[in-house]
Amino acid sequence: MDYGTIIGVFVGFTMIGMSIITSGGNLTSYLNLPSVLVVLFGSFAAMMVANPLTRMLGIMRYVRNALRVPDWQEQRIIEELVRFSDKARKEGLLALEDDLETIEDEFMRKGIRLVVDGTDPEIIKNILYNDLEQLQERHGTGIKVFDDWGKIAPAFGMIGTLTGLIAMLANLGGDSAAIGSGMALALITTMYGAIFANLVLIPLRSKLEGLDKEETRAKEIVVEGVLSIQSGDNPRTLGEKLIAFLPPADRTGLQSELE
Repeated sequence: MDYGTIIGVFVGFTMIGMSIITSGGNLTSYLNLPSVLVVLFGSFAAMMVANPLTRMLGIMRYVRNALRVPDWQEQRIIEELVRFSDKARKEGLLALEDDLETIEDEFMRKGIRLVVDGTDPEIIKNILYNDLEQLQERHGTGIKVFDDWGKIAPAFGMIGTLTGLIAMLANLGGDSAAIGSGMALALITTMYGAIFANLVLIPLRSKLEGLDKEETRAKEIVVEGVLSIQSGDNPRTLGEKLIAFLPPADRTGLQSELE
């Protein structure tokens, strides 16, 4: 689990609370149930209108994905592909069939199996990239949910503001308590919408985008490696080609291992 996300949200709310206290405010005066209902449940209802019901009822699945800390083991993937390349050059592509059951990554196993079956390189490329595109499309669904929600939540904050202003104006010259309640609803709801969008929804969208890029990079390493194995590239050349996908900080140790 990515505890940084949880800690970040906690620290964010803590800093907001401290800013209220240090400015002489009272935290209880910033708690308003109607504002919560308008922003949270109102924006969620709008998202239910814009998305299939099953998608919104399964929203926690996307949250869990955002809280993951996956290890794509890119260095291990590169080492394995280089080993396969060396074996294929020495013993032939059919020799890789003995290693199929030992490959943990299903995507890589599919690519190596296609190579062993003698599939045309262009067909292999199309099959693997089609799988990758479908993966990105599934990821894009969760990303879009939080992106849309991050835009809708502040709008419902404004709706709550209008509701409070209307209640306040309707009681001008009347009950002063009702006027104060309407003003509180007007101001606090806008704040709730901004906090919910900028501290929760937009960061979760960004987190999912980052995870999508990381997994895509790992899959692209596999595609490039599989195609290079089929074309008979030198293992050292293949290693250098795949290492280029990694961040500079991760390259040095792997380069020394492959030499």
